[in-house]
Amino acid sequence: MSYLFLALAIVAEVVATTALKASEGFTRLWPTVTVVVGYGLAFYLLALVLRSIPVGIAYALWAGLGIVLVTVAGTLFYGEKPDLPALLGIAMIIGGVSVIQLFSTVSAH
Repeated sequence: MSYLFLALAIVAEVVATTALKASEGFTRLWPTVTVVVGYGLAFYLLALVLRSIPVGIAYALWAGLGIVLVTVAGTLFYGEKPDLPALLGIAMIIGGVSVIQLFSTVSAH
């Protein structure tokens, strides 16, 4: 269940971050509401996740997958196309997250 909550927290954070640009400096109501609700939900779910997943592992997954998904959202919604160095960096992030998932034995106390 913790990994489901983590996935939902990541999605909420990605939605909020994507809406942050659309809020135009918090001058547009609905994108601003989306930012506030999205981040609130994301941090609430992350707090639940930290009961059973170590903070370093949870945050690495949160940050790594969030970066990848926000980049995808930026491409889809804002036409922000990453260049080769950005794509290589994203590939390294995906590799790092994969290594953590596949080989880490850190456990929560």
